[in-house]
Amino acid sequence: MTLFSLARRNVIGNLKNYLIYFISMIFSVVIYYTFVSLRFSEEIAANMQKWEGMKSVFTQASLILILFVAVFIWYSNSFFTKKRKKEVGLYALLGVRKRKIGTMLFYENMMMGIGAVGVGIILGTLLSKLFAMMFLKLLDSTVEVSFSISSEAIVNTLIVFAIIIVVTSIHSYRLIYRFQLVDLFKAEQEGEQVPKPSAFSAVLAVALLIIGYWTVFQPMTTSAQMGRNFLIIFGTLIAGTYLLFRYALIYMLKIAQKTKSRYYKGMNMISTAQLIYRIRGNTRMFTMIALLSALTLCAVTVGSSAFFTITKDAEEEAPFSYMHISQGASFDGQVSSMLEGDQEHPIEVKLDVPIIRVSADVTNFFYHPSSHSPSSVPIKLVSASMYNRTSEVLAREGQVVLQDQDIAVIQPRYSTFTLNEVKGDTITLGAQADKQTLTVQQLIVGRMLPWSFPDLVFIVSDNMYAKLLPGLEEVTYKGYIVKNQGSTKLTSNSLMKLKTDQNGMSTYYYQYRQNMEGAGLDIFTLGFLGLVFLAATGCMIYFKQLTDANEDKARYAMLRKIGVSHKEIRTTIAKQTLFVFMLPLLLGVMHSIMVLKALTTIQLISGEIFIPVMITTILYAAIYFCYFVLCLGASNRIVSR
Repeated sequence: MTLFSLARRNVIGNLKNYLIYFISMIFSVVIYYTFVSLRFSEEIAANMQKWEGMKSVFTQASLILILFVAVFIWYSNSFFTKKRKKEVGLYALLGVRKRKIGTMLFYENMMMGIGAVGVGIILGTLLSKLFAMMFLKLLDSTVEVSFSISSEAIVNTLIVFAIIIVVTSIHSYRLIYRFQLVDLFKAEQEGEQVPKPSAFSAVLAVALLIIGYWTVFQPMTTSAQMGRNFLIIFGTLIAGTYLLFRYALIYMLKIAQKTKSRYYKGMNMISTAQLIYRIRGNTRMFTMIALLSALTLCAVTVGSSAFFTITKDAEEEAPFSYMHISQGASFDGQVSSMLEGDQEHPIEVKLDVPIIRVSADVTNFFYHPSSHSPSSVPIKLVSASMYNRTSEVLAREGQVVLQDQDIAVIQPRYSTFTLNEVKGDTITLGAQADKQTLTVQQLIVGRMLPWSFPDLVFIVSDNMYAKLLPGLEEVTYKGYIVKNQGSTKLTSNSLMKLKTDQNGMSTYYYQYRQNMEGAGLDIFTLGFLGLVFLAATGCMIYFKQLTDANEDKARYAMLRKIGVSHKEIRTTIAKQTLFVFMLPLLLGVMHSIMVLKALTTIQLISGEIFIPVMITTILYAAIYFCYFVLCLGASNRIVSR
């Protein structure tokens, strides 16, 4: 019998124990292959507006996946090695040299990896068209994708996972040299030391989490505030989570021990003692899973939130179906002719919107656009009557009435200030000899011009507009509203080819497609990455619980001998397993809600958030529940033998 044949028999014999790991590995390969194959797809590239940006997103998602899978495989191998120490010790006792044992472990890991990569690439190839169709469905695209085998994707996947598997296999090979023979046979008897409680660390853990949650609700209107607050949030949540599981959790369990009426009821004494005994070994796992759960929930929610408000966001960025700055009779006539030639989308409204472009001193105004000196910020001025006419055309409610020195500010996109924060603020126009100081009295929600930076548009009274006009630059925006503006692909594409910085061409369809493609891409990449993270973290808990169950077999056998029923033992195992699965999940959900609140504050999330949070959390918990059921069943089978 050769080492290779022995390794093959070991893999087949332990396949049941490795099955969850093997499936997770295959799933990771399939997702990575999918990202790479879509990145190399010429059919999709030819029909996407911002394909180069999408390619970079797929590349970044692939790199994140590679890093995570490498850590997952490394972590899993450590569990497998610990579980098989006694078996390795038996080989050593029979006279097999460490080099031979290490080579056998190397072969086993390579076979598992090669098998997972091979199956993953085959499944990825077979499912590539399905995933491409899912991606295009999210993008609301009618592109026909044919079945194809991407040689570039296959080679890329083989190279990446070959490196990961070889490195982790070498790690398995070297592990055998770290243990003495006696250590291998006593591995299951070593156990873990009962951690010592620390009141200071427990209080510090709670304090850090409170500080992190409190910081979420603090103002973040400037870049400095954002950077400082997010540094505090992430730092306190990471440190607080670790200390919570390492020390505060021990105090919770110690308090449970002191509650005699409950502690001595049924098998609570056994389950509580087991949890305290295992807490040190679970600390890092709990921390990692809680943080990864928060990251996954945030990522998927951010990716899906924009999908619920694509139309609303497009209307905010491009209020008119088409709009551009007048460039003279020739250019304006060319645009008008193109629109009139589109018989499927007849023009319903045509409106000229004159505005004044001027630099203003906004030092005394609450909002200061970045990269501009507050004393000289480009702004746009529109008269009250013109705004009211535009508002009527866009079917918005409310009319603006202003005194000569009063102004209203239209809420800039990606800003969060309220009327109370800007009312009474002033802006200054003109030179020192003839300057005008205008006071903000109203805040208008609902933009009237295409987005451009800095997005500061102020409404002034008709008298003030007429007074300021001489000597200043007035430009006219030409706006068009057409029927069925969401399907104007051909006309929109033709007009966007004419776009320059001078004419500022904007179309609703172009913004809608950009938002649709961005939201669809986010859901696709972040959703699949989230599933990989979930599968891998679920596996980590599964392996840890099965390892603990194997080590506790003798203890449960002793309990049965003194009269404890099988039902009581199953109940005890269920409580411990539920505690291990639920605690990091609950904390991860809390962390994600706080981080999402912070992201909403700075308007990184501008769409619907409640529904995505609820759907994501329910799906995440449901998948974790499936892992819980699998783990509980496997643990009961191990203990019942």
